[in-house]
Amino acid sequence: MPGPSSRPVAAGLAALLLAALPVSPAAAAPDCATPLAPTRPVAEAPWPQLRYAPDRLAPLATGTGTVVAVIDSGVDRRHPQLRGRVLDGADFLDPGGDGRRDCAGHGTGVASIIAAGPAAGVAFRGLAPDARVLPVRVSEQQVVEGRESGRTVSAAVFARAIRWAVDNDADVLNLSVVLYADEPVVRAAIRYAVERDVVVVAAAGNLHDNGDPRPYPAAYDGVLGVGAIAASGSRADFSQVGSYVDVVAPGSEVLMAAPGRGHRRAEGTSYATPFVAATAALLRQYRPELTAAQVAQRIVASADPAPGRGAGYGAGVLNPYRAVTGTGTSGAGRSGRAEGLPADRADPALIAREQRRAEARRRALLVAAVTASGVAVALVLAVVLPRGARRRWHPPAPD
Repeated sequence: MPGPSSRPVAAGLAALLLAALPVSPAAAAPDCATPLAPTRPVAEAPWPQLRYAPDRLAPLATGTGTVVAVIDSGVDRRHPQLRGRVLDGADFLDPGGDGRRDCAGHGTGVASIIAAGPAAGVAFRGLAPDARVLPVRVSEQQVVEGRESGRTVSAAVFARAIRWAVDNDADVLNLSVVLYADEPVVRAAIRYAVERDVVVVAAAGNLHDNGDPRPYPAAYDGVLGVGAIAASGSRADFSQVGSYVDVVAPGSEVLMAAPGRGHRRAEGTSYATPFVAATAALLRQYRPELTAAQVAQRIVASADPAPGRGAGYGAGVLNPYRAVTGTGTSGAGRSGRAEGLPADRADPALIAREQRRAEARRRALLVAAVTASGVAVALVLAVVLPRGARRRWHPPAPD
C-alpha cells in the first residue's frame, strides 16, 4: 500500500473522472485483483477525533434512524467497527453484488468516518455511529505509484447508482467522487436527489496544483461541496479552491477503517466529505422536521471562521456540535437548494417519502411531548407541591 505522502486512494476516487467507458456486465463478481492487507489497530486518538469529540455529540444524536448512502468502492461489512451497520446495497460495477465488498479500501474508510462504532483499544469512531450505511459500489480504482488503476463505471451508470440510492430510502448521499465534466445525466440524477429531500454532500477535488478544474457533483446547485483542511486548520495544499466549496473539514492524515480488521491513514477531500455527511445524519435525527435544504443551510451557517474565509474555505470549518445545537437555518450557501418537487411534478415515490418523513416527525414530536410531560410532572411533584405545602396550599377539591 502506498505511504501517506502519495495520498493513497484519495486521489483515486476523489479525483476520479467517471466518464470512462462503460464496464461490461459480469456473470459473477471476481476476486479483488490486489486485496488490501489489514493493518494493526491504532490506539492514539486521531486529530479529527480530538477536534470533533464524538462523545460530546452522543448525548444529543448518534444518527439513529438515518441512512447514509456511500456511493464509492463498496464497504467491507466484516470490519468489527462496521459490523451490523452496513445494509444490503447494490453493486453497479459487478452486477449481482450487494455493495459490501471493497477492493480499494476507499469506501470502507469513508463509511467508517461516518458510522464506525466504538471498539476496545481503538481511539477512533464515527461521528454518527448509529447511522446505517447503504453501500453502492461504482469503482475499485486505487492510486498505484501515483497513477490511477482499476475499473470504474460510466457517468450514465454513476447516475443510475445515485437514483438507486435515493429510491432505496437514503437520507444523505456521500459522494467522495469527482467528475471533471458536466454530464447531463449526472446533473439530472443530482436534481432527482435534491428534489426528493435528500442531503447531497460531495468532495471538492484534489487538483489544486492542476488549476482547480471545476468538480462535479460538488459544483451542482443543491450540493454541499467539501474541501479539506490539515491539522493546523489551514487548507490542505491539494484541496481545490472555488465557489463550489461550501465548507471544509479534516482531510489530511485522517485515520479510518481498512478492509479487514485494521486501520490506515490517508488524505484527500474524499475523507473530508464524510465528516459533513455524518453531521447531516446527526441533524436528520435531532431535527427531523428540517428539510434537506435547511440541514445544508444549518451546516454552512454554523461553520467556524477560517483563516482564509472564502479562499478555498467556503463558509468555514465544519462544526458538528454547533450545527446540531444551534438555532436558525439561514446560511450563506449557494442558491438552488430545492425544497421539494412542484405540485405538478409530484410523483408517488416522493409522496411516499414525504409520508414517511411526516410519520418520523410525528413520532419525534410525540416522544418530545411525552418527555416534556414527564419533566413537567416531575417539576410539579418536586418543586410546586412542596412549596405549596409550605404555604399551606392544597390542590382544589374535585367537583
